Amino acid sequence: MDSRQIAAAALMDVERDGSYSNLVLEPYFRRGDLPRRDRAFCSALFYGVLERRITLDWTLSHYSRVPVLKMDPAVRAALRLGAYQLMYMPSVPPAAAVGQSVETARALGAGKAAGFVNGVLRAMSREGCRCPAPKDKLGALSVEYSVPGPLIQLWRRGYGHETALEILEGTRGPAPVFARVNTQRTAPAALRERLREEGVASEEVPGVPGALRLVDPGPVGELAAFREGLFHIQDISSQLCAAALDPRPGMEVLDLCAAPGGKTFTLAQLMGDRGRLLARDLYPQRLRLVEEGAARLGLASVETCPGDAREPDPALLGRFDRVLCDVVCSGFGTLRRKPEIRYKPLDSLDGLPDVQYNILDTASCYLKPGGRLVYSTCTLNPQENEGVVERFLAAHPEYRTAAPPKTYIRGREGLDCDGFFVAALERKEGFA
Repeated sequence: MDSRQIAAAALMDVERDGSYSNLVLEPYFRRGDLPRRDRAFCSALFYGVLERRITLDWTLSHYSRVPVLKMDPAVRAALRLGAYQLMYMPSVPPAAAVGQSVETARALGAGKAAGFVNGVLRAMSREGCRCPAPKDKLGALSVEYSVPGPLIQLWRRGYGHETALEILEGTRGPAPVFARVNTQRTAPAALRERLREEGVASEEVPGVPGALRLVDPGPVGELAAFREGLFHIQDISSQLCAAALDPRPGMEVLDLCAAPGGKTFTLAQLMGDRGRLLARDLYPQRLRLVEEGAARLGLASVETCPGDAREPDPALLGRFDRVLCDVVCSGFGTLRRKPEIRYKPLDSLDGLPDVQYNILDTASCYLKPGGRLVYSTCTLNPQENEGVVERFLAAHPEYRTAAPPKTYIRGREGLDCDGFFVAALERKEGFA
């Protein structure tokens, strides 16, 4: 399969199974032997179509007599790929975008529709992909940003119209790659030089010590500096979340929902790898990712133990100086990395704040008096964020905020970060 055919097949997998995009594409790459440049093109197509699907479908609907959602899945994937190349990839000649999309449909078993695919895309190309915007304001925003109307309404209600527009702007484009320097083995300047020797440019991130932005690193796992444990990959917002916990050398720290381990590793480094850092997760197989990562980074303070974050463990009650409670969430802050999340039906998330509250309530049992607990999510939804924290504080007078809760939005304070929420809480000393 070539790069376009892999992108189409992966898009069909996401649509059919509801799978996460980051879990779908890699197996295709492992089975094939695509050169690095073709992998990059395939990834750009795959993630681009996922990100711009609403816009693409709206445009295709003006050139096709068949409604997009009633098309054969292979035809739909081929047309979306072709439309994306015509609309967003000026480096691809229009004739190649059309012709290769026809070949993709044939390769995926939709040869009978080759003429249809060719006709729709040729018409789009002739007319410059022009089509009228929806007449209603919400529909126009949905097509412009390729975000469903109900999600836009959620952001408007929760944050106001202007902030909702900021969030929408933040959903566009590829997400940057950030590295967390393993300060137990190297320093930022030394790692930058090492990466330069491997052909990867990088730059330090102002205001976030130990963070580097990598420029077009390619497959990070193939870098010798990565294999030698000199860094791990972690978004800026997650690095700031770990810093908000303020872990110190010699402390006992609990990461309650740890897998795959990024925040665990950063916490261990902030502790100077001195003390005890217990990483827990419900699934033992996911904890293996934490163990493998800690071994690669040489972090001896990290231990793992499976456990349900919703159920108190009597052996751990009141033992920890710091507890990180980074809970399962809707993920609406990570649309650049997982663009398919935007299409989640909002009613499927109705019970999520209760689950998050139960995890936070359990996490509070593990903290010593005077200790700090951080509640965090990678979503932009006040019900999952401020709503959960306010409910918790109302039920737990022994807790108070250590600092005002903070919502990270891309572009604010000069940060090109994922959307994130962090609330640092303290357990009061001597509370009866």
